[in-house]
Amino acid sequence: MAKVTEEQRAEAISHFRYEGEPVSVSPYGSGHINDTFLLEFECGERERAKIILQRMNRAVFEKPVELMENITGVTSHLRRKIVENGGDPERETLNVMQAEDGKPYYKDSLGDYWRSYKFITDATSYDKVEKSEHFYQSAVAFGNFQRLLADYPAETLHETIKGFHDTKARFRVFKETVEKDIAGRADSVKDEIQFVLDREDTANYFSGLLSRGEVPVRVTHNDTKLNNIMIDNRTGKGICVIDLDTVMPGLAVNDFGDSIRFGASTAAEDETDLSKVSCSMELFELYAKGYIEGCGGKLTEKEIELMPMGAKVMTFECGMRFLTDYLQGDTYFKIHREHHNLDRARTQFKLVEDMERKWYTMKGIIEKYSNQEG
Repeated sequence: MAKVTEEQRAEAISHFRYEGEPVSVSPYGSGHINDTFLLEFECGERERAKIILQRMNRAVFEKPVELMENITGVTSHLRRKIVENGGDPERETLNVMQAEDGKPYYKDSLGDYWRSYKFITDATSYDKVEKSEHFYQSAVAFGNFQRLLADYPAETLHETIKGFHDTKARFRVFKETVEKDIAGRADSVKDEIQFVLDREDTANYFSGLLSRGEVPVRVTHNDTKLNNIMIDNRTGKGICVIDLDTVMPGLAVNDFGDSIRFGASTAAEDETDLSKVSCSMELFELYAKGYIEGCGGKLTEKEIELMPMGAKVMTFECGMRFLTDYLQGDTYFKIHREHHNLDRARTQFKLVEDMERKWYTMKGIIEKYSNQEG
């Protein structure tokens, strides 16, 4: 997508129901997909309001209207549950702001779609685990997200990215990408390609369980990284799940697994020194404890048992996606240096290998906390 111009951004700002006079506009966050800005408005003497404005990536989200239907449906449900539980719906779920025409989005003159949220004040999202307690709090928050949405009809949600966590289908696309080799890079990454091809059984694992009805389809977040949780600055508690673009029908074990992939790694997602990369069993245990606790009895015994496989499959899938994008010429994920997606893929594959070495340790940890459900 073309870079956002000041004129395009100003057009979007002018079409939302904001109060006060605009004071500042600045880029915000570290997301790979959408363009995000923090707006600040002066609403009276010494009173300022902060707003998030985003241009949705229409190359990734081809049906932004359906995406926003998902988000408004889920946040409305969460808001009702939070109020019933005596919580603060202004801080514990995203609050979608309306455009001037009453819709939860604005389509600009270039055909791009924008949406806006109230900024959650006095809370922080962290790109990496700086304190183990934050990781635990994110686990409780994502588990609570699953608990609150347990009675939401998953089948009514749109699939915002078709086959997003269909690892079997992504494996098929990967093989086709290797064969086509449109960017001429396959010869230089033969070891990484073979790593993926050797784990076809991992790619197919959950599709088999689903076809046999052994795991339920639930409302899932599908991007459960630590930085998608807002941590309250005063209490240190995880208060709000953000970035709901990929909320759709899915598997709870995949949500668990993606958190482990991102948060239990001892290195950055794009670390080039692979000797620094491993899966911390201390962080794995902390997250498992918090997630099971947050889910509050809503998971089946089978789902809990499959948590280590969720971690392995999601890490494998993510590495495969990074490598696929690298082989396709870096068209999906934003990159900030040459071979960035390749570095990301190698980090994920190192994590997969480490999980395979620690498999029985992971299973033992899950068994330890499984009696919390029920």
